[in-house]
Amino acid sequence: MGCGLSRQKDTGGGPRRRPGSVGDVVVFLPGLRVPRSVDFSQALAGRLDRGAVERLSSLRARVVDMAMQESAAALKPKRRAAQRHGSSTANLLQALEDYLPVLLGLVNEGGELRHRVQFVWANQEDNAEETAMADAWYEVLSVLHLMAMVCLLQANSLLLPRSYGDGYAPRVSEESRRATVDVFLKASGYLDCAIRQVLPQIPSELRRQLPMDLAEGNLKALSLQALGQGVDMQLGLAIDSPKATLAVKRRLACEMVKYWHQIQESIPELPGSDGWGKKHLLFVKWKYVEAKAAAYYFHGLILDEGNTEKSHGMAVAALQASEGFLKESKRASEAFHATPPTSRSPTPFGTAQYMLDKIPKDASSKVKINQDLYTQESVICPGVICRVTGTPPPLPDFALALKPDDYDLPPLDPLWNKEDGRL
Repeated sequence: MGCGLSRQKDTGGGPRRRPGSVGDVVVFLPGLRVPRSVDFSQALAGRLDRGAVERLSSLRARVVDMAMQESAAALKPKRRAAQRHGSSTANLLQALEDYLPVLLGLVNEGGELRHRVQFVWANQEDNAEETAMADAWYEVLSVLHLMAMVCLLQANSLLLPRSYGDGYAPRVSEESRRATVDVFLKASGYLDCAIRQVLPQIPSELRRQLPMDLAEGNLKALSLQALGQGVDMQLGLAIDSPKATLAVKRRLACEMVKYWHQIQESIPELPGSDGWGKKHLLFVKWKYVEAKAAAYYFHGLILDEGNTEKSHGMAVAALQASEGFLKESKRASEAFHATPPTSRSPTPFGTAQYMLDKIPKDASSKVKINQDLYTQESVICPGVICRVTGTPPPLPDFALALKPDDYDLPPLDPLWNKEDGRL
């Protein structure tokens, strides 16, 4: 009846097969955690009536079945591509939402049932193939984490180009990009709830033994990642809007930099030199430098609106920094996609496409214009051109506007209000 944690290999005997490729990736999630079957009837015999046990068993079995199917699809990118606009992730999320209010009864019945069942989840990121814990709060934490990962899967599906049968090339629609902002906020809300309401319920000694992707730093990093990618979508929509000013675009880009900087500070040291952990770190590096490219670009355009030599010089320095970060982001993207499990980069859209089109041209033209403008002055005032191409100015600091959805653990299922639910 203890709440100790144990790890074991898969029942197959050998290491679990890693996917050779995970297909097209716009939104990265570090592997799926999949629940293994448990026997509620044996663990809760004599403590819950048969109807309550059957309800728990049925709801969890549905989650196990759907999660296994989703995990299998992750191993077959072509199959996932064919189904990406289907309802499989929506059905899994609904199954998890149905299970959670019933599951919470195990931690709210005076603590008597909390440690009766040993819950087992397969873990794709941690070296241990499975993590088992006789603590219902561990199950709640795992369910919330999976709910967030399902949202990130939905967001990735929405952001893959699709054909609309209108004679144009496959593309990511404005409707899809707007929808993903809400999906990202939902994912962040689930993870924020896990940090606020669930982790504190697990004893500190066991929290230190949780698998890597349930560590507090990783939960926080993934929550911030969802917000950072949500801002990326907002910036792309602002770029497409004739009503959005340069100031609005710069603010969004600077907020994106701030989110990815916080992610780098939150994410723990991941084990091993390859696999999911290394790929996750490379994704963060890629998106961080990509955000810097956008922020310095818009900052440079605003500085160039000034009428002084100093503002023009800072503008050129910012645009040159933007171009440097754009080149670095290309290298980081290539490294990310080449790292096992390998992935593919879909056709760029939104912010990324705009930056690829605009930064090289604008950086080059602004340097030339300002060099031509100040070359004449350099005869009288040597060194002016050096100041034009100096150290980039600091980015403005804006408060972060995007916040996680306000999500709290749901109320108990009415099952637990029945007098005859307990024996």
